[in-house]
Amino acid sequence: MLSAAAALALAAAPQAVQGPELPRMPPITRAPQITYLDRSGGLIGVRGGRYAPPVDVSKLPAHVPAAFVAIEDRRFYQHNGFDPRGIARAVVDGIGAGRPTQGASTITQQLARNLFLTQERTLERKATELVYAVELERTYSKAQILGLYLSRVYFGSGAYGLEAAAHRYFNKPAAKLSLKEAAMLAGVLKSPTGYNPVDQPERCEERARLVLAAMVETGAITAAQRDKAVVQKPRVWKTPPMASAQYFVDWADAEVRRMVPKPARDLVVETTLDSAMSAAAAAAAQATVARYKAQAAEQAAIVALDGGGRVRALTGGVDHARAPYNRAVTARRQAGSAWKPFVYLTALEQGLTPDTPVVDEPVTIAGWTPANYDAGSFLGPVTLETALARSVNTVAARLADEAGRPAVAATARRLGIVSPVNTDPAMALGTSLVSPLEMTQAYAAFASGGVRVQAYGIERIRSGGRTIYQKSAGAPVQVIANPALSEMNRMLRTAMTSGTGGRARVAGYDLAGKTGTTSDYKDAWFCGYTGSFASCVWMGRDDARPMARISGATAPAEMWRAFMTAALPRVPRQAILPGPPAPERPEPPEADAFEAEPEAVVPAEEDASPVF
Repeated sequence: MLSAAAALALAAAPQAVQGPELPRMPPITRAPQITYLDRSGGLIGVRGGRYAPPVDVSKLPAHVPAAFVAIEDRRFYQHNGFDPRGIARAVVDGIGAGRPTQGASTITQQLARNLFLTQERTLERKATELVYAVELERTYSKAQILGLYLSRVYFGSGAYGLEAAAHRYFNKPAAKLSLKEAAMLAGVLKSPTGYNPVDQPERCEERARLVLAAMVETGAITAAQRDKAVVQKPRVWKTPPMASAQYFVDWADAEVRRMVPKPARDLVVETTLDSAMSAAAAAAAQATVARYKAQAAEQAAIVALDGGGRVRALTGGVDHARAPYNRAVTARRQAGSAWKPFVYLTALEQGLTPDTPVVDEPVTIAGWTPANYDAGSFLGPVTLETALARSVNTVAARLADEAGRPAVAATARRLGIVSPVNTDPAMALGTSLVSPLEMTQAYAAFASGGVRVQAYGIERIRSGGRTIYQKSAGAPVQVIANPALSEMNRMLRTAMTSGTGGRARVAGYDLAGKTGTTSDYKDAWFCGYTGSFASCVWMGRDDARPMARISGATAPAEMWRAFMTAALPRVPRQAILPGPPAPERPEPPEADAFEAEPEAVVPAEEDASPVF
C-alpha cells in the first residue's frame, strides 16, 4: 500500500497520477445472479450473487443519477477519481485528531473501496483506494463508473444496488423512480439503517429534503421541481412486495440449480407464477392462521395449478422471512379424508356407481376398527355418493379393503402422488404422508378431464439473451376414463354442496372438492377444483402437535374459499371438464405405465393413526 505521505502527494499533485508507475487494480469480479420473473414478466426474486449487473445510467431518468451525484459527489464529472482538496483536508483533520478519518471520498473512491478493499479506516488503505480510483477513471467512462457504483451500494433491508432497492421499497424498476423516490434512495446511502424508508420514515424524509436541496444547488432541478417533490408521499412497502413469491422462488431455484448447476453467466428464469394469485394465497394463509391462532393453528400452505400443470400460486408458510421451510413442497403430512377420492375412484373403476348402496356400520379389518368423526354414530344404509359427501370412515375402509389397497395406491400414483404409499388398512383414511403440491397435482386430474397433470414452475431459462431451456408440452395422458371420471366429479360436487365442504363454496362456479382431517387434529386439508384449475390448502403445526379441533371443514375450507374467491377471476371460467365419452365399462388404466418409482408402494408404519 501507499504511505500516508504518498497519499498527500497524490492529493497535492493530481497530474502525477497520469504516470504508468501506478499499480494495476485487481480484476472486477461478480458472481452470477439468477433473476426470476412471474408469468407477466414482473420481478419476483433474485438468487445467487449479491450484486446485479452494472446499472445502465442512460436508461434512467436524468433525476435518478443526478440525485446520487448531488449528495455523494457533486464534482463527480470534473475530477479524475478524487478531490485533492477534500483528501488533504481529511488527512490534516486526521492528524489533528490523532486518528484516521473517513471523509472526502468521491463516488469513484467509494466504488474502489467496495470492489477491492475493506472498510478499515487507515491512511494506507486510503492511499490504495486513491490509486484504484485513478485506475477506474483511466479504464472506464463516468457513466460506467456511476453504473457500477449504483449496482454495488447497500440500501438496507437486504437490498444491494439501485434496482434491488427500487423494487424493495417502491415495487418498481429503477427506470420508473420519481424525483422524490430517487432523493429518498440517494439519502439512504449515508446510513442504510439510520435513514431506512421503512424503519426511519421521518429521518428518511428529512434526508430526502437535503438531497433535493443539493440537486437545486447543482442545477440538476429547479426550485419549483424541488417544492413539488417535497410534498409528495410515495408509497413505501413495509414488507418486501415480492415476499409472497419467495416459497415459490425457493422451489424453482432448486430446480434451476439442478438443470444449470454452475452458471457462468447471469440467468433469467421465466416462471408460471401469477403474482397477484400468489399474494392472494399468502394473504389467505396468514389471515386464516391468525383467525384460528387460539385453536393452536400455526402454519398453512396453498398450491394452485392450472390444467397444463403450471403452478400459478404456491405458498409454503405464513412468513418466509421467519420460517422459510417450504411446507407446500417439502413437508409430508397425512392427508386424512382428502385421500378418499382415490379410494372411491378405484371402486368406481371396478364397477360401483354413486348410487351403489352401502352401509355405515361398525367394521373391523385385520384387527383395526375405524371410527367416524362422530365416534359411535352410524348412518346405516346410504349411497356411495352420500358416504363420500359425509366423509364416512367405515365405508371408505371397507371399500379399500374390497377393491384392494394396492389398487388404491396404484390409483393415487397414477393421478400424481409421488411419495411412498402404505397399504395397511388405515391407508383408506389417508395415513400416507404426502405434500400439498402432489395432492394438488392429483386433484388436477379430476379438473382436467381425467388427463394426468404434471406440476411445473419454469417456462424458460435465458442466458446472455439466448434461450437455454424451453418447457415443452408432452402428449396428454388419460389417467381417468369415463364413466368413473364423471361419477367422481358428481360425488365431489355433492361433497361441497351438501357435504363437509360447504364452507368452501364460491357462488357462480362449478366446484368440487373434499375436506381432510387427521383423527388427532394434527393436519387439516381442503382440496378442490373447477374446470382446468385445482388447489389444495393445508393447515397444521411444524412440531406436529394437535390443533384444537380444527377440521378440514372449518379453517381449511374457509382458507380455500378466501383464496379461490381472489384466484378464480384470474383464470378462464369453465365447467369441470367432462373427459372423453364413456365406452363400454372400461378396465382401469394400467398402473405400471405411470409408476415413477418402483418402490412407491411400501408397507405402512406400525404407528399410523386412523384419520377421517
